[in-house]
Amino acid sequence: MSLAGSQAAPGAPVRGRPRSEAVERAIMDGVMGLLEDGVPLAELSIERIARTAGVGKATIYRRWSGKEELFADVVRAAEPPDPVLPGTSLRDDLVALMEQMRQRALVTRSSALLHNVYAQMKSSPKIWAAYQATVVDRRRRLQIEVLRRGQRNGELRGDMDLDLLNDILLGPMLVRSVMRPEADLPDGLSEQIVDAILEGLRPAGARTGRQARTARQS
Repeated sequence: MSLAGSQAAPGAPVRGRPRSEAVERAIMDGVMGLLEDGVPLAELSIERIARTAGVGKATIYRRWSGKEELFADVVRAAEPPDPVLPGTSLRDDLVALMEQMRQRALVTRSSALLHNVYAQMKSSPKIWAAYQATVVDRRRRLQIEVLRRGQRNGELRGDMDLDLLNDILLGPMLVRSVMRPEADLPDGLSEQIVDAILEGLRPAGARTGRQARTARQS
């Protein structure tokens, strides 16, 4: 896992050299450059990456525990950034999360490099596990927290299994992105999915997303 977010406790002695975003960027750009040149993931060693980036191997190991975690960070950096949640309603937050998935699918479709990298990652259990742990699981925790907040705010029925509900919400976008690569991913699809699912999941008497928007405009 990248050490980019680690910080020393107040008053603790500082060990090692200060982090350098420029160095991290050079390392990650070096990996991406090698992949663009057609070097398979399996043939990318830390030594080769260090030589390409113009740094020592120890510099890489200070930031990542191994190449699996480094690859996960490289792929995450190539994807659209995580959304800034509006925080105005459950519906708005879910649309923002879904839209990030749609944009990610569009980027993957248009990038032969990313498509190839994903395929190679899935063929390497260690690399795929690192991507799941540092990227996918983190996103899923955020999605579950958004749903949990919706329950607390009375926007969502309290008897729902949130883990199952999250799968139900993500399913349509994943089907179009992965199982139906020829399917359209048009503007407005995120809103369509969220509105269609939430209509049947709100507590009795709660306004629908359409009703709430109409009321705000009146």
